Amino acid sequence: MEAIAQTKTTRPEADADTDMSMEAQEYKHVVDKLNPLHGAANLWDYLPALRWFDVFGVKKKMLAAVNRRNAFLHRLIDAEWQRMDSGVDGGGDGEKKSMISVLLSLQKTASESTKFPITFLFHPLFAAGTETTAITIEWAMSLLLNHPEILKKAQAEIDASVGNSRLVTANDVPQLSYLQCILSETLRLYPAAPLLLSHESSADCAVSSYHVPIGTMLLVNVVAIQRDPMVWKEPNEFKPERFENGESEGLFMIPFGMGRRKCPGETLAFQTIGMVLGTPIQCFDWSRVDGVKIDMTQGSGLTNPKAVPLEAMCKPCEAMCDVLQKIL
Repeated sequence: MEAIAQTKTTRPEADADTDMSMEAQEYKHVVDKLNPLHGAANLWDYLPALRWFDVFGVKKKMLAAVNRRNAFLHRLIDAEWQRMDSGVDGGGDGEKKSMISVLLSLQKTASESTKFPITFLFHPLFAAGTETTAITIEWAMSLLLNHPEILKKAQAEIDASVGNSRLVTANDVPQLSYLQCILSETLRLYPAAPLLLSHESSADCAVSSYHVPIGTMLLVNVVAIQRDPMVWKEPNEFKPERFENGESEGLFMIPFGMGRRKCPGETLAFQTIGMVLGTPIQCFDWSRVDGVKIDMTQGSGLTNPKAVPLEAMCKPCEAMCDVLQKIL
């Protein structure tokens, strides 16, 4: 354990792919290709004639990336079908099932009128639940490193609630109220989707004194709403305490949207991000590289990446060494 007493952690680079499975490497490559295309400026919107010529090769790149993604998903689904057909489908009591296995089981027992193409679900699940999760964790860790007193408070809460004999689990996250406040404040300041997915008005309507005709595209600026100084005190400051004891209940927080079309993965996202963020907080003592404050400049794209990837120093907590040794 002394050999890893101090480690510099950064966003995984290409040369770290050997630490991942072949499936994970393939999926990472697909995401790395698709995400920049999702958020790239598209000159077709201004000069539609360019669609016919694909002058900048955007269409070709998008088709190649989407075909690679589809092939990857179909391989996963076909492999799961084979396991289910052979009787190895993880169906025993208490045995864990993969998400693919659960969805295929539901499709297998569904009536003809309710069957649906399984890839129709996987595309948004993979696209919406991966980079957004990673980005939120990176912003949260960056904020905590710039506010070490908040990081220590979060670590103390985890130590008191979970102890030092095991790692944080998804079941622990709802009980960690301060960690939940940190996640809420992170999503307020740096929502993974600064503009919600576009909507279209289905009928003519009036909003205040503005007439909105049918077919109007609506883009919601989440960042502006969640940093509105008329609503939030010190809107640009990182203060998780603002969410304690329901103090911010009723204020406009919409990182997952709202209404009938609100993201259905909100609860899962909080559990996943809470567990992934809580584990390094529990296991390591963190500090900034050379004491330099973390650069919080925002990048560009459909999502909200950091312009400068996070780098930090960490060393194992003495109380967690036994648990970490068992993992290693």
